[in-house]
Amino acid sequence: MAGRGAFPLSPLPPAAAPPPPGPGPAIMRGPNPAPAAAAAPGYRPMGPAAAQYQRPGMPPGSRMPMAGLQVGPPGAPPYGAASPMRPGLPQSMMDPFRKRLLTPQAQPPLAAQRRGVKRRKMADKVLPQRIRELVPESQAYMDLLAFERKLDQTIARKRMEIQEAIKKPLTQKRKLRIYISNTFTPAKEEGEGGERVASWELRVEGKLLEDPSKQKRKFSSFFKSLVIELDKELYGPDNHLVEWHRLPTTQETDGFQVKRPGDVNVKCTLLLMLDHQPPQYKLDPRLARLLGVHTQTRASIMQALWLYIKHNKLQDSHEKEYINCNRYFRQIFNCIRMRFSEIPMKLAGLLQHPDPIIINHTISVDPNDQKKTACYDIDVEVDDPLKAQMSNFLASTTNQQEIASLDAKIHETIESINQLKTQRDFMLSFSSNPQDFIQEWIKSQRRDLKIITDVIGNPEEERRAEFYQQPWAQEAVGRHIFAKVQQRRQELEQVLGIRLT
Repeated sequence: MAGRGAFPLSPLPPAAAPPPPGPGPAIMRGPNPAPAAAAAPGYRPMGPAAAQYQRPGMPPGSRMPMAGLQVGPPGAPPYGAASPMRPGLPQSMMDPFRKRLLTPQAQPPLAAQRRGVKRRKMADKVLPQRIRELVPESQAYMDLLAFERKLDQTIARKRMEIQEAIKKPLTQKRKLRIYISNTFTPAKEEGEGGERVASWELRVEGKLLEDPSKQKRKFSSFFKSLVIELDKELYGPDNHLVEWHRLPTTQETDGFQVKRPGDVNVKCTLLLMLDHQPPQYKLDPRLARLLGVHTQTRASIMQALWLYIKHNKLQDSHEKEYINCNRYFRQIFNCIRMRFSEIPMKLAGLLQHPDPIIINHTISVDPNDQKKTACYDIDVEVDDPLKAQMSNFLASTTNQQEIASLDAKIHETIESINQLKTQRDFMLSFSSNPQDFIQEWIKSQRRDLKIITDVIGNPEEERRAEFYQQPWAQEAVGRHIFAKVQQRRQELEQVLGIRLT
């Protein structure tokens, strides 16, 4: 603390495995899940990816033409190459192709699987109705699921309330006890060592009463400034004020001390300016009486002003951005009408710094006076300990990780139950009518094979001789031969470098 006199005001020394993705449209609709999972990419590929499913004997990128119509450039191989394989060929020629399709594909790494797994939803944990009918005990699981949904909604709502509450300043009032004491050092004789001039030393210290926090807060952190005014008649007009003001580089201390020469009692006045966070302001007396607010933060003053405007219906009914001032507002703001946007500017001239805390104290130099220490209790605002607990609750991820792992286990169990239910339905359908089941199964496999191999047309009709005895067959053969001749001619022209006519 810098003093205006010869002795500075100095601070006291400080005190002491999620599951893999589920199977898609499978090639085999049987109880064996491995081939089904391998054939999951059974959707018809679009774009360049379609090249991985091509018909045996056909060049990459070619398609089977429509019956009786040549579409696009000829896609068959030159003369002497193998002709396209069609359904109905001997089984020995189809086995390699079928085995290639049914070979289980290599599973991607676990990290890639985790990246590719879609986000789980609440609906993925619900048991299907048919499973609940088969197992009546599963109703208890559904009741727990409904309770979990309500609990999640409650936790989410409370979390949002905590987030909103943290944005506002959470403080509580506590008692700060200020200790003001002084010591007196008498003058020494010329032959004795020590100071020859009598002097006194004033100490200002303090602490919070019943402070539950482990980290003690420094005394100077509660104040924005401290001014000690001594007797002007004893110390003169230039040496009677000692001031300390908070700066950005100020280091917090546990107290202050002032040392001055003197051997008589000194009357002093202490002016303590509290450091409010957020800053508080004192209202103009007229506006304070009108709103019932003396010293508050800017946000609280604006809220009180809006409540007064709303209660007295001062907002213009047609132009909502205007306020029609009553006689009190006209005296305070000196206008008949004003916009809402003008309130902060007009209110700035009506706000003042809060009044300081004034303590009158007498510095006693009488050695027989034992009452040299005075105590004063003042109200200060400190951070609510609940705010730290709320912040820790929002930042904690331990419970969330545990819940996520349990959710993953539940999803794995539900997927396993659904797979077992599919296998059960498969076995029951086969046991009830094996012949019809196998026929339907073969038809299903044929449809899937047609989609995977990108076959156009009806293979069941094309495998019969009557299909090629229709009237368009002769014209289609002629066009096909003509296209092959034109293709061969282009190849010869490119090799010889001449144009055949």
